[in-house]
Amino acid sequence: MPETLASRNQPAANTSESEAFFAPLREHINKLDAFFETQIAEFEPAVRELVAYTLAHRGKRLRPGLVFYAGWTGKPPSDALVRAAAIVELVHLATLVHDDILDDATLRHNSPTAAAKYGPHAAVLLGDALFAQALILASAFPDTGVCRLVSAATRQVCSGEICQTFGRGDARLSLEQYFRIIRLKTAELFEVSCRLGAQIGDVSANPDYAAACAIFGRHLGIAYQIFDDIADFGVNEAGAGKTLGTDFASGKFTLPVLLYLRRLPDAEAAALAAQLEARAVSPEQLAERMANAGVPSECKRIFQEETDKADAAIAPFADAPSATRLHELTGYVRTRLSALPRFA
Repeated sequence: MPETLASRNQPAANTSESEAFFAPLREHINKLDAFFETQIAEFEPAVRELVAYTLAHRGKRLRPGLVFYAGWTGKPPSDALVRAAAIVELVHLATLVHDDILDDATLRHNSPTAAAKYGPHAAVLLGDALFAQALILASAFPDTGVCRLVSAATRQVCSGEICQTFGRGDARLSLEQYFRIIRLKTAELFEVSCRLGAQIGDVSANPDYAAACAIFGRHLGIAYQIFDDIADFGVNEAGAGKTLGTDFASGKFTLPVLLYLRRLPDAEAAALAAQLEARAVSPEQLAERMANAGVPSECKRIFQEETDKADAAIAPFADAPSATRLHELTGYVRTRLSALPRFA
């Protein structure tokens, strides 16, 4: 019997927690996996192994989950909703393939990254091919609005990565700049996932609901990126299933570091920035310093504000079946943050 994506897929970090949360989506995810199996054959024979490997080593499927839950009706998902979920996942996977090259990461979802397995030259082109396939699928919708949304989101994600690249090693990066970067590189795709799910799932005749879901996704995406930035210092690689410390090693000043630098006198902040640039401080040492300075509680406060804004966006639509599922998503990410050391 040939392998399928489901049989090849590796367990994600916090597997039991993730599986419990996404259990209602089992039929949705099975249809998504079956759809991806058909997509592998759309690529050139020489590329199919790389595509299959990338699709089989996915994580929690959070972005497809957003599409499915924003379009939740309690019934099996439509083909259009599955296709929309596949589109956002392909865009996300393409960004991960490229991120791992930029960060010299060797581990993703407890397996070698595409760059580590096939080399960075092949991996960067693989990411491009995944982006292109996402846009091909988006163009198949009769309404050009879907393709326009996905194309714009893809451009914004790439713009966010460029902005972050220019900001590497800059200890003067403002919090405003930081939030703009994560709004582009992470929250944009969360936002379009929720908007597409609400529009295609047709869970509400009120067009305002899709807009509210988009706002929900934007704030949830910001919160999730804050969680990811914290996790870079807060867990070990075995628990995370990916190479940690890549932001630290590549000079990306994420929220915990930026908050810590602002708590130091100018001279000390400049000295620490120089140490970070020279990699004279380990992630463990920096994490300890930040904990002693109260940075974790400040990160948690900002994270909580974003999840509260996400919940507030869809509160007027509490009667929609999908709104309940989306509210549960904010609870899920709060639970993940609380599970990190120093954040319990």
